[in-house]
Amino acid sequence: MGYSIKEVSEKLNISQYTLRYYEKEGLIPYLHRNYSGRRVYSDNDLIWIKLIGCMKATGMSIAYIKNYVELTVQGKSTLLKRRQIIIEQKEIIETEIKKYSDLLEVVNIKLQRYDQIIRNEHEVNSSEE
Repeated sequence: MGYSIKEVSEKLNISQYTLRYYEKEGLIPYLHRNYSGRRVYSDNDLIWIKLIGCMKATGMSIAYIKNYVELTVQGKSTLLKRRQIIIEQKEIIETEIKKYSDLLEVVNIKLQRYDQIIRNEHEVNSSEE
């Protein structure tokens, strides 16, 4: 299935400018154009774009992402290097999840405290009636 830049932009909630930039930087390695020169994105291109977004969200530079793409284009001989990059991505994400899990725990403790105070206030007001 082929998608236009507009369709990809809407589907992935990413600007057309960003998609053009990714292409210019060589981050979408197999992007094709139709007979009139318009970009035609495949489902595989969408997977690449999602991966780029994931890598960027974890602080990876465009240069580092470009290195990963270049390794991929080189083929199976770079499989272990690419795997290591993805392992590093996974570790970054797991660290972030842990951080937010800890923050959520603090917020939940505070909410429990508020709920307890509200219940106590309600009990006091109910007994006074």
